[in-house]
Order: sequence, then C-alpha cells, then structure tokens
Amino acid sequence: MKTVLAQLGRYRKDTFLCICFAALEVAMDILLPFITAIIIDDGLEAANLPVVYRYGALMVIMAFLGLVFGAGAGKYAASAASGFSANLREAIYNNIQTFSFSNIDKFSVPGLVTRMTTDITNVQNAFMMLIRVAVRAPLTFLFSFIMCLMINRTLSLMFLFAAVFLIIVLGIIMVVTLKIFDEVFHRYDDLNASVQENVSAIRVVKAFVREDYENEKFSKASENIRRMFVKAEGLLAFNNPAMMIAVYFCIISLSWLGAQFIVGGSLTSGELTSLYSYIMSLMMSLMMLSMVVVMITISMASIRRISEVLRETPDLHSPNRPVTEVPDGSIDFNHVNFSYKHGSGKNALSDIDLHIKSGETIGVIGGTGSGKSSLVNLICRLYDVDEGSVCVGGVDVRNYDMEVLRNQVSVVLQKNTLFSGTILENLRWGDPDATDEACIEACKAACADEFIERLPDGYNTRIERGGSNVSGGQKQRLCIARALLKKPKILILDDSTSAVDTATDAKIRAAFAREIPGTTKIIIAQRISSVEHADRILVLDNGRIDGFDTHENLVKSNAIYQEIYESQVKGGGDFDQPA
Repeated sequence: MKTVLAQLGRYRKDTFLCICFAALEVAMDILLPFITAIIIDDGLEAANLPVVYRYGALMVIMAFLGLVFGAGAGKYAASAASGFSANLREAIYNNIQTFSFSNIDKFSVPGLVTRMTTDITNVQNAFMMLIRVAVRAPLTFLFSFIMCLMINRTLSLMFLFAAVFLIIVLGIIMVVTLKIFDEVFHRYDDLNASVQENVSAIRVVKAFVREDYENEKFSKASENIRRMFVKAEGLLAFNNPAMMIAVYFCIISLSWLGAQFIVGGSLTSGELTSLYSYIMSLMMSLMMLSMVVVMITISMASIRRISEVLRETPDLHSPNRPVTEVPDGSIDFNHVNFSYKHGSGKNALSDIDLHIKSGETIGVIGGTGSGKSSLVNLICRLYDVDEGSVCVGGVDVRNYDMEVLRNQVSVVLQKNTLFSGTILENLRWGDPDATDEACIEACKAACADEFIERLPDGYNTRIERGGSNVSGGQKQRLCIARALLKKPKILILDDSTSAVDTATDAKIRAAFAREIPGTTKIIIAQRISSVEHADRILVLDNGRIDGFDTHENLVKSNAIYQEIYESQVKGGGDFDQPA
C-alpha cells in the first residue's frame, strides 16, 4: 500500500482539497436536520413565523453550500484519482525499462499488461471512493451519532448495536472475498496471454484451421473469470441484506421507543423527526462504507500486484564509478559459467575461455540449445555471469556504464523488432542525430537500399506495428542498417541473416569488411556459407567450446563442424544440430 501511495506525487494537494470539501459537505448535511428540529419545535408548534422564515433561509443557504462543497469534492476527487493512476502507469512503465532480462522473466508480458490496465483502473476507482466516500461516510456516521447522543442517549445505543453488527458482517465478507479476487486477476493474466498469443500468431491459426480450438480456449478462460466473479459478487451481495436488517431494526426501534418518549415528555416531535433523519444518515454512511469495503477488497489484490512491479529492483546496474569509454572491440571470456536461474546447477554456458582480438570476424555455429545466444547476451551485459568474467576492451563489462557499453556493442537478433513509424524513424534508433545520407549509406551496407528504393515513399514509407508490412528478410536488413548507424566497436549478428538469400548474405559480409574493418564482428549462423570466411569460427556444443579455429582447420579436425559441413555441402540445406 505504501509503495503505491508514494506515487501520488503532486496530486496530494487535490487529495487534501477533496477531503476538506467532503468534510464541509458533511457538516452542512448534519446541521440540516438540527435546523429542521428547531423550525418544528420553535417555529411551527409555537406559531412563530419569524423563526420559520429565519431558519428556513438558513437551511436554503446551507443546502446551497452543501451542493458547492459536494461539487468541489467531486472535482478534486476525479483529478486526484486520474492523476494518481497516470503516475502509477508511468512509474510501472519507467521501472520496467530498467529491468534486466532476468527481471522480465519473473513477470509474463500479459501479467504486466494486466497490471497497467485492469489493476490500475481498480486502484483508481478505489482511491476515488476512498478520498471522497471513505471520508464522508465516517464523518457522517460520527457527527450523526454525536447529534443523536445530544438529542437522546438511550435511543442512540440501538444505532451503536446496528453499527457493530454491520462491521462484523462486512469484515467477514471482506476476508473471504479478498482471496477470490486475488485469484481472479491471475486468471486475467491467462486471458490476456490467450488473446496476445492468438493475435500475434493469427496467420498460423488460420493456416492450420484452428479458429474453433482458439475460440474454445478463450471461452474457457473467460468462463473461469465469470465463474469466480459470480462467486465473489455473490458473497458481496450479503452486504445489502445485512444493511436492510440494520436499517429496519433501527426504524422499528425508533418508532416504538420514540412514541413512548414523546408521551412521557422526554422527547419532542421535532427531535424525533431529526432522529429519523440522523438514523438514515447513519445507515447511509454505513452503506457507503460497505461500498468502500467492496472496492478496497477488489483493489487490494491489484495493489499487491502493482507493488510487486514497483518494488522490483533491476538485477543489473551501473557501478558507482563506471568506465565511460570502450577502448576497443576486443572480447575476453575468462572461464565463464552462466545459468539463467542462479544456483539451479543447470548451466547454459560452462567454462567458456575465449579471447577475440579487436577487428576480428568471428563465426559462431552450433545446434539449438548450444548456448550461442547466451554467449552474446553476456557481451552487452543483458545478463551477468555466475562465475568468471567477460571483458570488452580489457575492462570487465560490470565496470562499464551500461548505456555506454550497449551503445558500443550492437546486437541484431534473428527476430528483431521494427516500430511504428517511417523507415527513417526506425533507422534513427541507431543514431537519433543521423543524417538522411548516413541512413542511406547504412542501408546500402545492409543491402536494404535495393528494396527501399522500390517503395512508393522510399525512406519515408511507414512501417506498421511490428514491421508487418515488410518481409522477414527486409526486416532483418533494416535492423542491420539500424545497428550499423550506432558505429559500434562490436557488431553481433545473432542469426540475423537467416531470412535472406545466400547472395545477399555474401554482399552484406563483403560490405562489413569494406565499411567497418575495425569493428569486431560476431556472426551466429546455421549456414556454413555465412561463417566460412570468418577469421575464426567458434563451435559450441551443449554450452561448451568444442572448437575454435579457421574453417580449413575445423573441417580437418572438428567432428561436429565436419558433420555440419558435409550435411550442408552434400544435402544443400541448413543445419540445426539437435541439443
């Protein structure tokens, strides 16, 4: 709760003003029955019209002020709640940007989406009700009860009994339903995951005619949420019967006992009238409190989920006195062990001892699960090693400022992402200040200019979300061009030419040798043709180095490389060594 409320920020002022206006509104509402009693007892029964006129005018003024204070409370409640939710979304989003891959692995993407939408909406609604209703209701209850005590202490005791009864009932309901709502929002994650998976893979769904299956899967997830909501709301429905029992108990008791007190002369007609008003205020305040309880019950699960993201601290961070310059593109792996779950004993990389000179072109080959991507993720410090060290330019990557390091280590993934915007806007992710000429030169080096020039709007062609309007090969070439604009000291191609033909692949390699000769280039590939011209080739097998030599020597001496080479030369296809 404290973590979430800390995001209120500059909207604390609006919250305070809302509370003040709500308190003033309550004061007006509480005084009106008291004035009514005076009009009845001192005005109407005494036939004193000046008293009626005077206090009647006062009631009109107080009613008007009550409306003004109520409007002010509503305005500032809306401002504070909407601002609070905006701050929460921004805080969550900003914190996610600091996460390392290991942090992101703790939260599913649908789970994060649910937290930033459904959960925050729940918290927003609960907060709005809290600062307005939860202030108004207790004050109304307190002042109404005080006024009842001033009128008749004996009759006031039955209101207290009714209040205790309601508090017990509402407390039991809140405890039971809280667990249900907590589970509901986990089900929301499953529902969002189903939608996301279906939409992103809609082509596969249609290709395999699995629409009915996906519809059924979504319906099951939706039905689970419906069933749990029905269960929770069914329990919350006991609020109203409990409230009605309390209200009718008070009305019947007040009517019976009040009549006796009037006959006995210890209570006036005006006081009985005001007591009826106060009893309704008391009961309505308790009704409003029950609504607050419901909203808080629903939002508590959301608050915990939001707090989990806000309290999550990045596993990776820059040191206090970071190195701010990368001297060169040399890379050293010093007996590195790495696992995605520390202490699990399942290493993705084991005893990697590898030394690469600046400006070298290194090929990396191996089967699925051999640790190729894990290896390069350590160079740009997307993960930290368990044992040993990774050095770039002779400096441990953990000693660099992470922004500086990642600007000098450019990675192009097999499934890299393009963002909504023009081609030029996407290219300038590599260098925001890059000129049009620099962008064109980078595209020429990546062999992307040949298809861009055929587009109607050229470099101003708009890329749809995720790059859906360009082919896989075109997307890869644009991502390579984007990476080249960074002018990195190390360029990593993680199977990022898999979707282009061999001729284009060769052109890209030739452009690298010509345009960026001083840049260390690491090329991960499944095709021998993509790495055979490299200075040296690294062969990985099950997270270990099986060979590190030139193409010629590996063909002669390395069994795994020989098998790959022969299968591709004789079979003419790509190779994917099984893990």
